[in-house]
Amino acid sequence: MEERGVEVDHATLNRWVIRYSPDIAVNAKSQKRETNKSWRMDETYIKVKGQWTYLYRAVDSHGDTLDFMLSEHRDEEAATAFFKQTINNNGFPDKVVMDKSGANYAGLANINLLLILAGFATMIDILQVKYLNNIIEQDHRFIKKITKP
Repeated sequence: MEERGVEVDHATLNRWVIRYSPDIAVNAKSQKRETNKSWRMDETYIKVKGQWTYLYRAVDSHGDTLDFMLSEHRDEEAATAFFKQTINNNGFPDKVVMDKSGANYAGLANINLLLILAGFATMIDILQVKYLNNIIEQDHRFIKKITKP
């Protein structure tokens, strides 16, 4: 806009973001490729704007990021909210591999309970294996390196 001699106020840019970002998100979601049905899930502790928060992340077995969420707490409620959000955006997985976190296990168990109550015949397999989760554990280093500055 500046190259063409048009002056735009920052409030106008903000209105454009509010107006057009939902359309861009829908368009991007329609072009998103299918994800694997085997997920790895983990959380880590990072500092965001001076506050320590939990970063929940899920990747598929190829290492492609499925979703993330920031939370003040590391508990069953936060894990359940994260799984609902991720399933809503990516569909249901066949299995989820995670570490020995009791909160994450309880969150996914809540999702399985909701599936049973909704009448679904299949449930999500929950695997708690330390070494199968290595893809996402190694990726935490790069996330912390990016977010540190």
